[in-house]
Amino acid sequence: MKWRDDGGRGDLTDRQWQKLQPLLPPQKAHTGQPAYDHRRIINGILWLHRTGAPWRDIPERYGKHSTISSRFYRWRVEGLWQQIWENLMQQADTEGNIDWEVHFVDSTIVRAHQYARLVQRGNQKLRLWDIALVASAPKSM
Repeated sequence: MKWRDDGGRGDLTDRQWQKLQPLLPPQKAHTGQPAYDHRRIINGILWLHRTGAPWRDIPERYGKHSTISSRFYRWRVEGLWQQIWENLMQQADTEGNIDWEVHFVDSTIVRAHQYARLVQRGNQKLRLWDIALVASAPKSM
């Protein structure tokens, strides 16, 4: 099945990138080789999240699917997605952009799917819903 390419319509805006860029690790990798552009990689991850396509179907303009997936999973293991999420939430709260009467969600409002639990995979305990929660950018930004 061929996945529809949206032409980059859902890519990060310059404003979103300005908020996100300082929260990311340095562009230069530990090995001395420059890493692929973080913005391009994140746009590839966002494309994947929007479409639900397999990794291999990510358009070439975002880079190699193996590079994108390895960066995504490495940052997840390092806890970087969670740090980004917490920092952006703190910034939004400080700027007064969160109305807690509207944006507060707890388990009395949202029913968890039967598989929304901790899963043991090797030495890691993963919460299945973490990936979608962190990777999705708010539409209102």
